[in-house]
Amino acid sequence: MNGLKMNLSKQKDEILAATAVPPKEGDFVWNGKDENDRPLSKKEMREGIKRAGGRPRAANPKKSTTVRLDADVLDFFKAQGKGWQTKINNALRDYVAASG
Repeated sequence: MNGLKMNLSKQKDEILAATAVPPKEGDFVWNGKDENDRPLSKKEMREGIKRAGGRPRAANPKKSTTVRLDADVLDFFKAQGKGWQTKINNALRDYVAASG
């Protein structure tokens, strides 16, 4: 065997000997030298988990309700296209402001 094969064989034997019995601390033992190689703690893992996207929470969230509207009123707002529910909400808001 040449020197390279002997070194690789020696490294292989060392790795097999080191992994024959798992460490008491767990699967991975940090050598304490390189901070980038350190495994994350459970707390760090939880803090690093990014929550699913979506809309940010509104300061004044809307409430879901069911309202029965006349067909012609509903058709009028739906014919205006996307955002028809918001338009109904704005019309009702204007009514509330005018009544108050």
